[in-house]
Amino acid sequence: MDTQKESLAYPDGVLDASVIVPACFENPLKVHSIEFISEVMLQKRRVALPIPAVMGAYHIATRYLRVSKIDVKKVMEGILRSGSPALYPYIAPGIAADCLDYATVYDIESWDGYIISLARSMGSTIIYSLDEELSNVKEITVVNPFPQDKVKQYRDFLERGFRER
Repeated sequence: MDTQKESLAYPDGVLDASVIVPACFENPLKVHSIEFISEVMLQKRRVALPIPAVMGAYHIATRYLRVSKIDVKKVMEGILRSGSPALYPYIAPGIAADCLDYATVYDIESWDGYIISLARSMGSTIIYSLDEELSNVKEITVVNPFPQDKVKQYRDFLERGFRER
């Protein structure tokens, strides 16, 4: 095994793209998202931030939420250029194969299968996410890191935004 991989330990779980997205634009969760990501990047919370989550957050924010590509790019570049030990760059073939198993069995996105497989390969069962669908996966625990009232405000905010388009 790669010695760099051996020295990295993320017993507190894996971060999903859905937690990164609110940091990219003005919304009720922005401050909470930035604070949580900062704690992860400083390893105050020993959570893996997979590089594909950064790319996924860019995709969600720009394609689905129509946030400015330039604004989102700045946030994502800041995360990627930070040099944080939380950034997890590895996608091993075995993890990718397991992710397809999860995606197939649970009828979820392959990305979601990846973060589940990654967490399990690290010896964790925790995924930090806003994605309630992941709660259907028995092998993991989904932890929403934000206050519930703010999550409700965020979802209402997004719903109003999509109705107005």
